Amino acid sequence: MTKPTEEILLNDNKELDARKIACHMREIIKLVGEDPNREGLRKTPERFEKALKFLTGGYHQNLDHVLNGATFAVAYDEMVIVKDIEFFSLCEHHILPFFGKAHVAYLPEKRVLGLSKIARLVNMFARRLQIQERMTSQIAEAIQEKIAPQGVGVIVEARHLCMQMRGVEKQHGQAVTSAMLGAFRHNKQTRDEFLALVRPKNT
Repeated sequence: MTKPTEEILLNDNKELDARKIACHMREIIKLVGEDPNREGLRKTPERFEKALKFLTGGYHQNLDHVLNGATFAVAYDEMVIVKDIEFFSLCEHHILPFFGKAHVAYLPEKRVLGLSKIARLVNMFARRLQIQERMTSQIAEAIQEKIAPQGVGVIVEARHLCMQMRGVEKQHGQAVTSAMLGAFRHNKQTRDEFLALVRPKNT
């Protein structure tokens, strides 16, 4: 069966973009003083392109695609928390990784999300050129938009290689950001419950 012309053009454009990225990386390797034709670097430009494509895959996703209809009408009004969601992202200022964990909670109004979709939502926003503050807000706002809960709370803890490998070179520094919407912002008891539930237990 012959592929539609639009699909063929789309695939051709993707292949062209991949070749362009690899070509530019080959030039960067030269500019830093290396030989892109030596054995260890010969296929690095293509490997870099594949890695970059994976790490920025969130640009090709949207909320409806990620959630895939997994919102459900349920008579439940207690806090829902998914904690310790691991993620990797790329700092938009230096294109260096930052990584850590996200803790996401919401108070349902009339609908709940499939639990795995919350982790997928974190991944969608993480796999872009990001700053931690924006990513934290985007996760909270997306949940608020899709199921209109009583409130949403998101805490993100991350280590940034742009701070650990360069600049101040502080290997143990960690950034913590939060976004509180609705009841999590206006109700101290709700906020405190969330913070207590995600806080590491003393050993």
